[in-house]
Amino acid sequence: MRFGTKGGTLVDLRGKIDGVAVPDLELFSVTDWKESSEKICKKLRERFSDRTLIVRSSSFHEDAGHCSNAGAFLSVSNVQVKNVKNAINRVIGSYKTPHPKDEVIVQHMVSDVEYSGVVFSHDPNNGSPYRIVNWSSGDDTSIVTSGKGGHVFYAAAEKQIREGSQFYSVFLMLEKLMEIFDKRPLDCEFAVSNDGKTRTLWLLQARPLVITGELESNENQTSSLTSIASWLKQSMGPHPFLLGKRTIYGVMPDWNPAEIIGLRPYPLALSLYRELVTDSIWAYQRHNYGYRNLRSFPLITSLHGLPYVDVRLSFNSFIPSSLDVSIAEKLANHYLDKLKDQPYLHDKIEFEIVFSCFSLDLPRKLEKLKDAGFSRRERDQISTSLLELTNRIIDSDTGLWKLDIKKLGKLEHRREKILSSKMRPLEKIYWLIEDGKRYGTLPFAGLARAAFIAVQLIKSCVALGILSENDEEKFISSLSTVNKQLTIDKNKLSKDAFLKKYGHLRPGTYDILSARYDEAPELYFDWTSGNQIQITNEFSLSERQVSLLNQQLSDNGLCVNAKQLLKFCKEVIELREFAKFEFTKNLSAVLQLIELVGQEYGFEKQDLKYSDIKCFYKSKFQPTDVFFELQNSIEEGKRVHSNALQVSLPSLITEPDDVWSFHLPESVPNYVTQKKVSAEICIDQAKDKLEGRVVLIPNADPGFDWLFSHKIAGLITAWGGVNSHMAIRAGELGLPAVVGVGEKTFTELARAASISIDCATKSVNVLR
Repeated sequence: MRFGTKGGTLVDLRGKIDGVAVPDLELFSVTDWKESSEKICKKLRERFSDRTLIVRSSSFHEDAGHCSNAGAFLSVSNVQVKNVKNAINRVIGSYKTPHPKDEVIVQHMVSDVEYSGVVFSHDPNNGSPYRIVNWSSGDDTSIVTSGKGGHVFYAAAEKQIREGSQFYSVFLMLEKLMEIFDKRPLDCEFAVSNDGKTRTLWLLQARPLVITGELESNENQTSSLTSIASWLKQSMGPHPFLLGKRTIYGVMPDWNPAEIIGLRPYPLALSLYRELVTDSIWAYQRHNYGYRNLRSFPLITSLHGLPYVDVRLSFNSFIPSSLDVSIAEKLANHYLDKLKDQPYLHDKIEFEIVFSCFSLDLPRKLEKLKDAGFSRRERDQISTSLLELTNRIIDSDTGLWKLDIKKLGKLEHRREKILSSKMRPLEKIYWLIEDGKRYGTLPFAGLARAAFIAVQLIKSCVALGILSENDEEKFISSLSTVNKQLTIDKNKLSKDAFLKKYGHLRPGTYDILSARYDEAPELYFDWTSGNQIQITNEFSLSERQVSLLNQQLSDNGLCVNAKQLLKFCKEVIELREFAKFEFTKNLSAVLQLIELVGQEYGFEKQDLKYSDIKCFYKSKFQPTDVFFELQNSIEEGKRVHSNALQVSLPSLITEPDDVWSFHLPESVPNYVTQKKVSAEICIDQAKDKLEGRVVLIPNADPGFDWLFSHKIAGLITAWGGVNSHMAIRAGELGLPAVVGVGEKTFTELARAASISIDCATKSVNVLR
């Protein structure tokens, strides 16, 4: 069978699939309507009597074998028979220039609808054979088709859906349709009704799914997912040197790869991130700060090219080393259970799940552990260990973070010596990476830890009523980070001076394909106009607030007073951003040198993005054929990345079977400022389209700070936490932002033309 018009296909499918109904319909051409509208109206009145109708388009240019054009034309629902003529004329009007074969469908409206939506035979983004259901409660499929909402469920083609499960009949219908249309990719609209006696599956539309590129086979998908599930089964169980009876894998907890390098990074970017941060530095520095020793445990694993954090490792690393091991074990399992029960907290684990430092509201938070079976003695021990750890970090004279400042101070001098030396480019790469770790990411990891503690302490002041939310906003906006200075310098410095200072930055810090600011300045900046920002005065507390805060600090045993605490919070947050700014200079220089080495051996950047950073090391330790090593690394990287593009996995994996089917989770976004804005959106980041618009970017690192040199109205990201770079950055500038809306919501918002953001009420709405 071949696809015809929407209406013709529905007529042909009536009675073809057992257990699937097609609503009664009347189908006629636009030509027939123009010639015999009154006759048709009479027929409709006789056939449908007093039933509620829907009038739908059935254009020659939609849902046929040669095209889809889904949603291109009008449908009018909830039409009474007496008003059907006007509805038909409206639908025909949406055709603009009607084709002789254009038709109109008149159907009765399905009533008592439990849920409705669209089901796909393949992922429209990559052609992988995932059965995807996008659905919502009620009968309005436009909620889904317009991108205004709905839930999303993924199932691999070979996944056996249990009889009686919610989508069992929907998937059976889909498989039968694929048989009818000779295995052609398709999608269809459906509704499930229940009148209290009978549940009925209705087919509302079937159309071809137009996919560019080659389709992945069911066999290849099954092979990939079987491999991943098998590995997970072995790795998710108990480990002799780790607390917690199992683990969970996620893309956002802790060092959040989804935000920093993306869900499907190129192999070079992933290998650099692992080498510089998550293979060893993360654990080394966390242990230095008084937490459990997780050295020799890489934090991130690659599931066929998709980076995931081992959450058990992360939870272990947030437990003070001084805490009794039996309590620590109990605590780790509690954290894991809570995340499994509340997966929407996956980007807020430090604020909503783990107790990683002593904050002023910690005693109140720890009381919740009573319901989880923790005794008073156990809760007191947790509190004491966190207090000791926190005091060692925040002490005004001996705070651990002060040692990191000294390490960071050596980085620039050593980098200049390396770059000006006569070493081979391959040796320079090695030493820039090694220095980047020792004097860059190591102190950065420490300062980032201190900054997290600072933010927790500030938020605890809000929780106790010492500060208001407006006070918190004012404090953040008073920060003077290197990132805020960039926006100021864009207007103050000459072009050459600005690029000398900030030229190493690039959107996608780890991506060799992304141009540095000094390589393509006109791509990012408008040098003819400026974006003046308001400099916020120093934040200060009232005498009453100082008194309240001093009392709380003293009562809880923290080793600083109010003035010292604010000074600590301000300095470590600013220094975290500065450390990031400095170590990325090493990273950016490494990427330039990799490009230079590639040119020497005949490889372009498009090839080099598939390489692994470790292949550049081998010649440092032994004579090697560099061309051969690079070629092999690139070929392997291409294989892995090609597989990564075909695999879809949930953002949080709690069981091995999750790889076969999963719901896209609902996220709880992080709202920045208390402001509101309504504006058109911008998703392509073209500099001439930014002013006055809300910018949508999937994930953002410091290289995206160029956006703030333009007068954007707001910011939305798919990935990012409450203390992420973009959250801090937007707070500094007083820019309304929604950070970390999640994959599903981001996709929905990206389809809109304009949106409204109200940070005070924590809401985002599509306007059109």
